[in-house]
Amino acid sequence: MLPIAPGARAVIRNEEWLVRRVDPATDGGWLLTCDGISDLVRGQTALFLTSLEDAIEVLDPAKTKLELDTSPTYNASVLFLESMRRRSVANDERIHLGHRGVMNLVPYQLDPALQALRQPRSRILIADAVGLGKTLEAGILATELIQRGRGKRILVVTQKAMLTQFQKEWWSRFSIPLVRLDSVGLARVRNRIPANHNPFNYFDRSIISIDTLKNNLEYRNYLENAWWDIIVIDECHNVAARAGESGLSRRARLARLLSNRSDTLMLLSATPHDGSARSFASLMSLLDPTAISDPDHYTPDDFRNKGLVIRRFKKDIKDQVQSDFQERNTVRLRQPASAHEEAAYRALLAIPFTQGGQHKAGRQQELQRVGMQKALFSSPAAALESTQKRIKLLSEKPNATPEEQQEVDGLRVFAEALQAIVGDASAASFSKYQRLLEQLRVPAFGWTRQEPADRLVVFSERIETLRWLERQLTADLKLKPNQVAVLHGQMSDTDQQELVDRFGRLDDPIRVLLCSDVASEGLNLHYFCHRLVHFDLPW
Repeated sequence: MLPIAPGARAVIRNEEWLVRRVDPATDGGWLLTCDGISDLVRGQTALFLTSLEDAIEVLDPAKTKLELDTSPTYNASVLFLESMRRRSVANDERIHLGHRGVMNLVPYQLDPALQALRQPRSRILIADAVGLGKTLEAGILATELIQRGRGKRILVVTQKAMLTQFQKEWWSRFSIPLVRLDSVGLARVRNRIPANHNPFNYFDRSIISIDTLKNNLEYRNYLENAWWDIIVIDECHNVAARAGESGLSRRARLARLLSNRSDTLMLLSATPHDGSARSFASLMSLLDPTAISDPDHYTPDDFRNKGLVIRRFKKDIKDQVQSDFQERNTVRLRQPASAHEEAAYRALLAIPFTQGGQHKAGRQQELQRVGMQKALFSSPAAALESTQKRIKLLSEKPNATPEEQQEVDGLRVFAEALQAIVGDASAASFSKYQRLLEQLRVPAFGWTRQEPADRLVVFSERIETLRWLERQLTADLKLKPNQVAVLHGQMSDTDQQELVDRFGRLDDPIRVLLCSDVASEGLNLHYFCHRLVHFDLPW
């Protein structure tokens, strides 16, 4: 006969517990699986062996003692009833707590939570346009699920540069603490726990970079043996299947694994559709594998009424916003190429690119030329770096064909033309850069290096271009070395977070931030900056 029935309440070690399971122990006693009820142990799960406990008091409801409330105007009873009401789990579809976050609430921001709460499993793609508050909308839904007892364990997966920003948003607005498991934090955890223990079981609410997870295969086993109440994948377009790819990328495989480790899944992206039907269908399959039967042929009607997607643009919610959104003012600057640049481009067109040791006119050869053109239109420095790598690759081949040697000769002519531009300390032959300097110095542009609250962001896809700009702008604008910084994806996650944080502090000396495409997704760089220069030619 069981000494204690599952569901009973018991006092063990001076704390009150709810008995969930009772199993026979090998020593002849019983193993009790209990959930904490009293304040000190609430939310904790513990195992007790009856043979080791001095006293286990089973609480009998029939022996409940009623005490007279002698407080003025029955304040103690009112507080007790209010605390019980707040601890009760809501089962309806209304918003109870999420709207109380620290924010200027706009009605449209409640719609994703309302839509998700109507579903048996709250799985949704929040695809609102940039600037409408997807992070806040996800926080509102998470707050409601926590209120309903469905949000004890939370995992947020995002980009390296977004870890600190996302963590601060949820803590400052919704008081949801997320432990940041960046490369340093995760290594610290691994050093503190036994080698065979799952690090994801040590923190109920955590945030981690998707690159950290996908680059370490041992985490896959840990993920397969962990479970969360809520999983959030930020910038989820990065985990979608790509058109033309025969298999799934590591990010896509990771997302598929995570989709099975939680009942609630939130996908966030302002650009969920890249023009490929299969790519968008892969995101839908993460939410519901049955949502789209044929990933290559479907219409919006196939998933519109399933509550899986919500997407709004600024024009859709402008009647709910008191102040108008600031319109983006785009200025296109044109500049004729210099004579040296024209010579370099002619040299590029003359290169007989090879594929497999042979030169054949076709898409493969032109694809290499297009890649080199993109580098040239970014900067001569980037093109020179790519050219030198190609020359080194072909020159070190043990059995280079005559056609490959001809390509090397053409590449060297191209490199000499580029060196004539890059080698000039004044960069006088780099017409696009000279146009940038002219724009920065013109009074109508309004930017000055002396104003700490008016900073500048310059974007380029090529890291070599960013490094060249760092050296050149520092000299030409008479900036100090600590006033120009470079942000790119090869930096560690902690370095990226530190740099973004510095750019948002008024007392930091940074005036110009040079960014690669790592800064194109969700980073808040607007606190002291409203000017963005796209240095690469549009492609």
